[in-house]
Amino acid sequence: MINKVLIANRGEIAVRIIRSCHEMGMEVVTVYSTEDKDQLHVKLSDEAVCIGGPQSASSYLNMTNIINAAYATNCDAIHPGYGFLSENEEFANLVESCGLKFIGPSGGIISRMGDKIEARKLMEENGVPTVPGSPGVVEEIKTAEEICEKIGYPVLIKAAGGGGGRGMRRVYKKEDLKKEFENARNEAVSAFNNGDMYIEKLIINPKHIEIQILADSHGNVIHLGERDCSVQRKNQKMIEESPSAFVTEEMRQKMGEVAIKAAKACNYENAGTIEFVVDKDRNFYFIEMNTRVQVEHPVTEMVTGVDIIKEQLRIAGGLKLRYKQEDIKMNGFAMECRVNAENPLMNFMPSTGTVGFFNPPGGFRTRFDSYLYNGCKISPYYDSMVGKIIVQGDTRLETIKKMRRAIEETIIDGIKTNLALQYTILHDFDFIRGDYDTGFMEEKLDEMLEMMKRV
Repeated sequence: MINKVLIANRGEIAVRIIRSCHEMGMEVVTVYSTEDKDQLHVKLSDEAVCIGGPQSASSYLNMTNIINAAYATNCDAIHPGYGFLSENEEFANLVESCGLKFIGPSGGIISRMGDKIEARKLMEENGVPTVPGSPGVVEEIKTAEEICEKIGYPVLIKAAGGGGGRGMRRVYKKEDLKKEFENARNEAVSAFNNGDMYIEKLIINPKHIEIQILADSHGNVIHLGERDCSVQRKNQKMIEESPSAFVTEEMRQKMGEVAIKAAKACNYENAGTIEFVVDKDRNFYFIEMNTRVQVEHPVTEMVTGVDIIKEQLRIAGGLKLRYKQEDIKMNGFAMECRVNAENPLMNFMPSTGTVGFFNPPGGFRTRFDSYLYNGCKISPYYDSMVGKIIVQGDTRLETIKKMRRAIEETIIDGIKTNLALQYTILHDFDFIRGDYDTGFMEEKLDEMLEMMKRV
């Protein structure tokens, strides 16, 4: 069993993990940069260790300092959260080699599923549907041209070791292929130090549907239904909901079975997410596996009643899953809006400063995961997301109305946020009808920003 956990992260996910650890009777150690000495995760933990300066490379990405902090405080395990080192195979291997438990899959699995080409090949070998594309790494533009001619334009150029939309380019005609291929590769090298690229057929404006899975070390794997993450801006998710208004019960069952098959194919352990793109005819294709807890995991928790962080901790402690597939029921609808410190009316410029007054939303089936408090400092050194509003209702329309109300009562003085834009989305007729896909924000954004200016 795990008794003491070090959280190698910051912000809302660190606070979220602290809560589940304390409810399970586990002690918590947090790490922090000099910039974050007054942050909420530091205040709520049992112990806290400073691991470096403001820049992530000096602190939250400093593997040696994190391991030393775990040793100094006699921790049993390290939870990486999401981002930072959560999908870093070197860190996962280092944690295990030092006699600590990494709360997540092994470094080998992270490596295999983090390489999009290797993951794609594994899925194809195990009967998981994938988007038509290149069989492996595309080294030369001549090879790229031949593949594109074979599968047909438009195509999507993707970084093998990428994520978050970086190292990704859409190409609609042959004349643009060379330029976009080189741009994508340069961005991938800069972001991931990996210039390996591959090519897929571009499915125009698909739905982005993902399946949450849990897998223990005893061979048990279950899924917790789907999340619809199709409201995105520049491949960054904005609103997530579960269940999807687009997914039928038959499709949900089939996608869940395929997700379990995918997890078993790589001998997965812990919480993970299988991501799919779905075309207008409801054909779904594997695109990647996220080997960590997702930002949007709370919407699944709200509709299933399963605390995913607690399950991560139990699995890491060697325990069997508490649930069988037949135990998982999706009750009502849940929705999450990401709250970012940014100004949509100034090209989404990050907003930093001090929060003068903060009032979180409350009420029945309303949750706000955040690190904010009165006097909290919003730093320019880290991601702009400051929290997530999550609500649940009996129907999707009730859930939308509840989210509107939750946003209305959220007050965050001292910084700009994207809440007004999220509120505008919640009043869009197409969104209300569930008639949207990954092209939704590209089509609607200018109109929404004009509406916001007039208010």
